[in-house]
Amino acid sequence: MRASIGGKQSVSPSGKSGSALLAVDKAARREQTGPLLPSDALYRASFEQAAVGILHTSLDGRILECNECFARIVGYTPEELVGSSFQAITPPGDRGIGNNAQKRLLSGEMQTVSFEKRYMRKDGALTWVMLTISIQHDEERRPFCFLTMVQDINDRKQAEEQLAAAQEALRLSEERYRTAFQMSLDCISLARLRDGMFVDCNEAFLELGGLTRQEVIGRTSTELQIWADPEDRRRMVERLMRQGVCRNLEAQFRRKNGEMIWGLMSASLIELEGAPHILAITRDLSEARTAADEIRQLALYDPLTKLANRRLLLERLRQTVETTQRSGRWNALLFVDLDNFKTLNDTLGHHVGDLLLRQAGQRLVGCIRAADTAARVGSDEFVVILEELSGNAEEAASQAKVVAEKILASLSEPYALAGRGCLSTASMGITVFGPGTENTMEILQQADIAMYRAKQDGRAMIRFFAPELQSVVNARAELEDEVRQGIRKREFVLWYQPQVEDGQVIGAEALLRWNHPQRGLLAPAAFIGLAEETGLIVPLGLQVLEAACGQIAAWAKKPATAQLTLAVNVSARQFRQADFVEQVLEALGRTEADPRKLKLEITESMLVDNLEETIEIMTRLKKRGVQFSLDDFGTGYSSLAYLKRLPLDQLKIDRAFVRDMLADAASSAIAQAIVSLSRAMHLSLLAEGVETEEQRASLDDLGCHAYQGYLFSPPVPVERFLSLLQAAR
Repeated sequence: MRASIGGKQSVSPSGKSGSALLAVDKAARREQTGPLLPSDALYRASFEQAAVGILHTSLDGRILECNECFARIVGYTPEELVGSSFQAITPPGDRGIGNNAQKRLLSGEMQTVSFEKRYMRKDGALTWVMLTISIQHDEERRPFCFLTMVQDINDRKQAEEQLAAAQEALRLSEERYRTAFQMSLDCISLARLRDGMFVDCNEAFLELGGLTRQEVIGRTSTELQIWADPEDRRRMVERLMRQGVCRNLEAQFRRKNGEMIWGLMSASLIELEGAPHILAITRDLSEARTAADEIRQLALYDPLTKLANRRLLLERLRQTVETTQRSGRWNALLFVDLDNFKTLNDTLGHHVGDLLLRQAGQRLVGCIRAADTAARVGSDEFVVILEELSGNAEEAASQAKVVAEKILASLSEPYALAGRGCLSTASMGITVFGPGTENTMEILQQADIAMYRAKQDGRAMIRFFAPELQSVVNARAELEDEVRQGIRKREFVLWYQPQVEDGQVIGAEALLRWNHPQRGLLAPAAFIGLAEETGLIVPLGLQVLEAACGQIAAWAKKPATAQLTLAVNVSARQFRQADFVEQVLEALGRTEADPRKLKLEITESMLVDNLEETIEIMTRLKKRGVQFSLDDFGTGYSSLAYLKRLPLDQLKIDRAFVRDMLADAASSAIAQAIVSLSRAMHLSLLAEGVETEEQRASLDDLGCHAYQGYLFSPPVPVERFLSLLQAAR
């Protein structure tokens, strides 16, 4: 007897097995027809060799006979299948469709039924098949069994499922694209390359341009006059044709109402329906540009008088020195100091003093040419650069004296200040410089020395820098030698000013002090300027770096200080050294300090000369874990174009903004802009020069929560710093 899948011999209602029934049937046919005919042999050969599965099942669902093809489809042998129920190899979820088909055939409703279902293979896997079932009748037309043709469609079903999954993924991808397209805060547009005709745009694009969708789609950028300067679009298209992409193009665009706005555009070429199109993403830079312009104005110009500030003056002076080497012409620098300004300021009040300074600045400008420069460099100190004077030094001095006398006369005229009539005079020092002059700070120093001589000689006077005034220069030379000896003897030490965030000390800034053997402890103002001018800042900066790394390593050994970061100022000359990166890494290596705890503070002025070199140096150190902070942000050559490229970790709000933010709306607005920029660029933020609780609270309201300043502690020696840290804890 054959073994069934269920382990029992399948038995018909009459008590005979299915195989026996077939055998009886065949025997009966032989008795009627005689020996096996060729057609019977042909039937048997076709049954066994058919490319599709064939099986006979009893009316109650038992398998009476199956061919090899069907057995292969389900992974059994024919002997294992005969006698079992076809339900035994059908997963529960697919049994209903087979039962329903049998009922429809037995009722005579249908002669043949075709449907898809799954079988369970012997190895447990499911396989898809197409069944075509009909009823076999005996001579009296009574249903005898079911004849089922079985086609293996597993490969086709898998392909269909993969196609359906791919189509669903495509649908979801298109939905995500459409959602991102419409919900993006940036302006996105799709236009034909050939003529700029828009085929699609998002809501942000329409809102920024003040347009409706009907006004945009089907029209060109030329028709809509979107580009303020059509040359910008031409340049963008040229880049696209040459490179396939155009990144970070800053351009002006025109809104429907005529208002001009700045945008930062990136575009790429894509093919749509066989034609090249421009996919453009534009970010509104209007607010950022306004903030940057305000920052630049504050960085380069005195907010009170609107004259150039010290930073811009030094840049103009540097340019003048370079120009005179080529032209051979002489120039003059006038250092002007208002006499008795402090007395007037203290007596009549700061508001009256400010009015005097504004009017004095206006009178200065009225006495010089447009090509000359007037700057305010101190409380009541002004500097004027007279460019392109005579090619002869004596004649240039005479020309400078004429202008100087005109300035003094103008500044001596009565002032009308808040309803008061006031008189003021000025003292002036002049130095003439020409070919061969290189040191800009020396020029300023000479004019400053001459101005002090004018003060000493009775005020309201003009004095030229003369050889007898060289004693002051000699004193500076003596100081230079002392600084050099101080570096050699390691007389310079670090003091530490805490940096606080949410009430916790998170680190410190290392600030330099000089233990001078005769003059005692000196602050940086007494020697840093000279060190910068003479190049001594390079070895001095290296000592500072090594000391800071040693302190980081020492703090790392104690749990209370292990997480502190230490910020170190880096001078421009030190930063530009060819081996600066190696110097930093060697200092870290010698002291075994954690690079992640070292924060190098750079200033915006360091970025002017060679931005690419700056980025390369910063990137190399960043890869080793060193952090970077942009010090005095907002007072230098602020530019979003460079800021977004620098691998920075932190921005520092300059103390000038912190000092004035409570009384000056512009300073408060700049501080807010810096906070917003830091958030947008994912940079940490720290305000320096915080001296009052009101300043701290105002910064906190703006979103700045890290501070440094006398409100928390002045710079102190390391022992005192550790005591402060312990007290804070």
